[in-house]
Amino acid sequence: MTMHTVSVDAMIEDLRALVEVESPSRDHDALAASAKTVAAVIESRLGGHAVLVESEAGPHVHWSGGGEPKVLILGHHDTVFPLGTLARRPFKVEDGHATGPGVFDMLGGLVQAIHGLAALDDRSGVEILVTADEEVGSRSSRALIEERALACGAVLVFEGAADGGGLKTGRKGCGTFQVFVAGRASHAGLEPAAGVNALIEAAHQVLDIAALGRPEIGTTVTPTVAAAGTLDNVVPAEATVVVDVRVETAEEKERIEAAFAALTPHLDEARITVEGGVGRPPMPESASAELFAVAQRLVPGIEGKAVGGGSDGNFTAALGVPTLDGLGAVGGGAHADHEYLVVDAMAERAHLVAGLVKALQNK
Repeated sequence: MTMHTVSVDAMIEDLRALVEVESPSRDHDALAASAKTVAAVIESRLGGHAVLVESEAGPHVHWSGGGEPKVLILGHHDTVFPLGTLARRPFKVEDGHATGPGVFDMLGGLVQAIHGLAALDDRSGVEILVTADEEVGSRSSRALIEERALACGAVLVFEGAADGGGLKTGRKGCGTFQVFVAGRASHAGLEPAAGVNALIEAAHQVLDIAALGRPEIGTTVTPTVAAAGTLDNVVPAEATVVVDVRVETAEEKERIEAAFAALTPHLDEARITVEGGVGRPPMPESASAELFAVAQRLVPGIEGKAVGGGSDGNFTAALGVPTLDGLGAVGGGAHADHEYLVVDAMAERAHLVAGLVKALQNK
């Protein structure tokens, strides 16, 4: 099977097109425009028809090269940046870096995947799924991701590379919990004892929650946002605590979820309600071992790294489907103003895509 050389100039052209259509999560109109652009780039480079799959989160984009499904190229086109970011931080290429909202997470990865496939004459057995809600939990896309992953039997995820350009061979499970505390308001000066201070209860809960972490085995439990009170002379009747959780094993997921469910008040008459959970299961390194070995043969010396962040690869790995992540852009600054992509790495990453797909087609 012939493998053609990829054009970095053409990849930059397509990256510009994607970045210049802003796509913040939950903005349905923006995501609709973005999905059409993603579909147009796919059709332009690969032929065929890219289907827009409507959802409450926005359109997902699905393309198939036909034949028996063998590999799923997985990515997302939503970004974390609000509309207007592009005006402040326009797309540009300078000093070997491409910058602009979403270049690293993960529009650059999508472009590299598309051009890697375009380098192959035979694209049978390949599917591309680009979702609209990865940055906000993948609630509308998870079922479709899982369906296509099971049908294909192997998943290549185009999130940005690990530090130094390594692949992501494992990911922690991650989730968010919201702890709601209900107390009772009273006048802070005239009768403070008549109230039930939700802020004091929340302070107790924050310490209890933080103590659930076991960083020595990869479990982090981090209170991140808190809110309480209305006026400076009112005993607060309500408080909310938001907690970020990361775990490496299914057993820790179960322990943490049970611990949150068992939280009990310290103050008489205070009440606690908990929502949320570990929505993305852990991606064990065993899930990537087979595909990472293929990548090492294609790019000797390439490194693999387990990371704390989650992706849609967590879902596919949890199904037992071989999954390799971090195949996207080499760069850094995900979700930050200094986000960048290393231009010189684009061709090598695209050829890695082609090599992995070719190996899976021949399996």
